[in-house]
Amino acid sequence: MPLCGCLEGSDTLRDNFPYFFPYSLISSLIPLFLPLSCIYKKKGGVVEHSVFEDILRRGESTTIEFKRCGSGPERDSLETICSFANRNGGSLFLGVTDGGEIRGIPYQNLLEIERNLINCTCNPDLFNMPPSLEFEQIEYGGQWVLRVWVPPTQGVYRFKGRVYDRLADADIVLKADTQIASLYLRKYSIFTEQHIFPHLRIEDLEPGLIDKCRQIASSRRPGHPWAEMDDMELLRSAQLYTRDIETGAEGLNRAAALLLGRREVVLAACPAYKTDAVFRERQADRYDDRETVRDNLVTAYGTLRDFCAKHLLDPFYLEGDRRVSVRDIVVREMVSNTLIHREFTSPFPAKLIIDESGFRTENASRALFEGRLTLSDFNPMPKNPIIASFFTQIGYAEELGSGLRNLEKYSKALLGADPVLSEGDVFVAQIPRKKGLAEGDRASGALKENTRLAVLALLEERGALSAGDVAAELHITSKTAAKYLKGLASDGLAETDGNVRTRRYFWAG
Repeated sequence: MPLCGCLEGSDTLRDNFPYFFPYSLISSLIPLFLPLSCIYKKKGGVVEHSVFEDILRRGESTTIEFKRCGSGPERDSLETICSFANRNGGSLFLGVTDGGEIRGIPYQNLLEIERNLINCTCNPDLFNMPPSLEFEQIEYGGQWVLRVWVPPTQGVYRFKGRVYDRLADADIVLKADTQIASLYLRKYSIFTEQHIFPHLRIEDLEPGLIDKCRQIASSRRPGHPWAEMDDMELLRSAQLYTRDIETGAEGLNRAAALLLGRREVVLAACPAYKTDAVFRERQADRYDDRETVRDNLVTAYGTLRDFCAKHLLDPFYLEGDRRVSVRDIVVREMVSNTLIHREFTSPFPAKLIIDESGFRTENASRALFEGRLTLSDFNPMPKNPIIASFFTQIGYAEELGSGLRNLEKYSKALLGADPVLSEGDVFVAQIPRKKGLAEGDRASGALKENTRLAVLALLEERGALSAGDVAAELHITSKTAAKYLKGLASDGLAETDGNVRTRRYFWAG
């Protein structure tokens, strides 16, 4: 039996080709022009029952869709296939209601439904090009379900001339030019930072900013190549002045305008660019401090970093016997991430928010998949490699992928909870503030052992301290400081002198 449904049966061939075509020759040639996955068929229960039950329980999503399906697939099944192919791929389960209830498909209809889907996706009057499909017949509870898997691929697919995209659990039609352009950017990995502006001149860049970046790079790494370069050589070295080898266009690119341009140049290159920094202490509908940042990225980094430093406590934190600023580390990663890994052509306004729920950033992204990022399955993909490299040279960022590791390591010390990073059309990085913490514990990062070590190190350094001295130095309450000092005294690491009001603690090491 032939593998491809559209080749099975002479009636199908005769309906699609003129009478004088040699059908046997067509049958042998067509598989050569179809994607392998379009003619590849998986059968039998590859999906384990426990996995299938979990899918039914979680319901429809960006990559999961349920359809009833009786004797054949309905039109909206083809719309879903098109939207899956244009997004991140997905699984279409035929024989399941929207609520996850299995209605099943008669076993004798399964093969015919597969043939029908392949015939439709291979029909140029329906699809501009055939999306890849794989099938799996699942038997569950005495009923049959057909899984149609659409793998992620390059290319923009159209069904009946319309471009479909997947948004949550819905198939939507893209009509606006900007939406379709964003889809092409995502599918073909086009870096918009490389766009060349032939009439952008060095004089349009922020005066003195190239010198500042040269000095920063040289101070971080003695002998840095930028130290001996003039401005044009530095711009070429940093890939900010480039030549398009396809068109021959040469000049400063969008990355140069964003990194070093005057404010009016930045907004001319990316009119929607801005970052809204907001601090809310309690009320969700009001803000206590706000700053709208539209300057170039180098200047914006410093502005946003200072804004965060003003509204986030910096707890005392020891790494070995060395004190490190967890606030500065976390802020650097959060700010550099929202500035570097952003799709600057998107109209979505970036946000940096500090409130009682925690610290988070939101920015437009060109995502290759949707979902939560974890360190175990994280594969870093650069969104703007030129901008990222420039930030690395001046110490505003580290190598790709280090940001998530640093956030995983230090976020709990800052606000008491692990970071949550979600990729999609909008990238969200959030560090929740652990609820129910006393102010002293929150200031110390909710790490009691670390607070104890901090008090111990301070006592060893000063020799003698009161609870008030420790409280002022570590930004904790006097009551909390006294608790840790008493604990050190009980362990024989400190000695006491004086009554309750005048008590001082001495290093006993």
